Amino acid sequence: MFSVLKNLGWFFRREKKRYFIGLILLIIAGVLELLPPRLLGNAIDEIVSGSITATSLIKYISAIIAMLLIIYWITYIWMHKLFGGSNLVERLLRSRYMNRLMSMTPSFFERNRTGDLMARATNDIRAVSATVGFGMLTLCDSTIFLSVVLLAMGSLVSWKLTLAAVLPLPLIAVAMIFYGRAIHDRYSLAQDAFGDMNDQVLESVSGVRVIRAYVQERLDEQRFSDITEDVYRKNMAVARVDAFFEPTIRFCVGLSYIIGLTYGIYLVFRNQITLGDLVSFNMYLGMIVWPMFAIGELINIMQRGGASLERIDETLNSVPDVQDVAQPVEVASPSSIELKNVTFRYPTSTIDNLSGVSLSLSQGQTLGVVGRTGSGKSTLLKQLLHEYPSGSGELLISGVPIGNIALDRLHSWMGYVPQEQILFSKSVRQNIQFGLDNADDDTIMEAITAAAFQNDLGTLSEGLDTLVGERGVSLSGGQKQRVSLSRAFIANPDILILDDALSAVDARTEARIIENIRQERSGKTTLISTHRLSAIEHADIIVVLDNGHIIERGTHQELLGMNGWYREQYDRQQLENNLTNE
Repeated sequence: MFSVLKNLGWFFRREKKRYFIGLILLIIAGVLELLPPRLLGNAIDEIVSGSITATSLIKYISAIIAMLLIIYWITYIWMHKLFGGSNLVERLLRSRYMNRLMSMTPSFFERNRTGDLMARATNDIRAVSATVGFGMLTLCDSTIFLSVVLLAMGSLVSWKLTLAAVLPLPLIAVAMIFYGRAIHDRYSLAQDAFGDMNDQVLESVSGVRVIRAYVQERLDEQRFSDITEDVYRKNMAVARVDAFFEPTIRFCVGLSYIIGLTYGIYLVFRNQITLGDLVSFNMYLGMIVWPMFAIGELINIMQRGGASLERIDETLNSVPDVQDVAQPVEVASPSSIELKNVTFRYPTSTIDNLSGVSLSLSQGQTLGVVGRTGSGKSTLLKQLLHEYPSGSGELLISGVPIGNIALDRLHSWMGYVPQEQILFSKSVRQNIQFGLDNADDDTIMEAITAAAFQNDLGTLSEGLDTLVGERGVSLSGGQKQRVSLSRAFIANPDILILDDALSAVDARTEARIIENIRQERSGKTTLISTHRLSAIEHADIIVVLDNGHIIERGTHQELLGMNGWYREQYDRQQLENNLTNE
């Protein structure tokens, strides 16, 4: 049960001063709380014996008030320390969790659902933070404070009465062990179900247009209703066990009161204790009610925190598929790119997605990649991003194997525009500035002009300050592509990768963008995959892929002379263009 505290040992060692002060003051406050009942008992004994005076009564009242004020200020400090630690661990875990997500490769996100990752970043981290805050309070109160109260009851009143009153405590221990195991298992299932629900909501919101287009609203509502019902059932399973804690403790506390009161009256009549002692004892008995409740809360919180920390650690302990080597080779600039017999297979694939690919590209050259859908065009371009473990063969940049180059250095050379554009829920300006932080409007307009987006600015309600909505929902497909292109152009990367990034623009706009690329990127390397051959006619090298193999290569004119797939596709597209123009 306490393994969660062991696993959080790094945090307690880091914040040992905070927790030392907090726990010491918590214990001191607990000890001071024992004094008012004893003073009250003494006052009652003096009243019964008739020896009470106005002076002694004022002394008792003053002492009790003074104790309460001291306890008030001590309690403020220990609560600030303990619950401040709760907020601190939440911040640290979130930062570590986000940093880990940022370092993971695509294969990690293929294995883990977004909704579940979000559940771990929210509910699970909150459960762990409760463990180091409220959990430490219940741990101290259910052990040290309970022991101190029992010691005071035995030493200041009667050991016989104390032993009789604590007879029901073993029942609590047995019940808590049983309930704790059930809570851990059921809470893990409930958190998994919450992750499933998050995933469903994300899919429904992001795909709402498709859902409406296919009139699937009712079906999606039913699907969501089913998954929320599953979340409800699993949380109710937790609640059913959780609900046993308080009645069990109340029952045991009630037994303690009955035993304490019955046996205490018997001892008063036998003159073994005084009436003041019995009053003090009952006040002490009332003080152990919370520690006994704290036992239940402790087990509940520790089990929830343990289950949540296991889920969080599963992510934090994940290792990226691609990592920097111990001693990266320093490469000044990507003067050349060379693939030697590269064969690559995705982790989830059963066949080679690239097979025996060899090509060479010098700095300043343009590579065109064409082929059928699924032929491996995107896979070939993504080799330069080094997102997956390298396959066989060699991929060299400036003569250095790509695995020996630091990832940050490698990615600093790249400008990547994927097939599916990702825009952030910010303004057009902020999305473009993502490529060059704090770029001024003149620089932004140069990038926009290069992407042939300047004429579209007038159609946007607030120009550059227009919010694009989540994932660019307020823009058309062509506008999203050109904003993404502007973001890449403004970075002016050494290597620009356009992965079918012109598919949503018309032929005339495409021609303007290609011409701008040729003018603006003189001396820099560009790789373009496309289905529209007009986009790569100017390329220095064009390769045709089929099932991961290069089946044709050469310049535009050379490929036309081969009368192969490229020539067939070119003739078909020319015919389509002529028919469209007519």
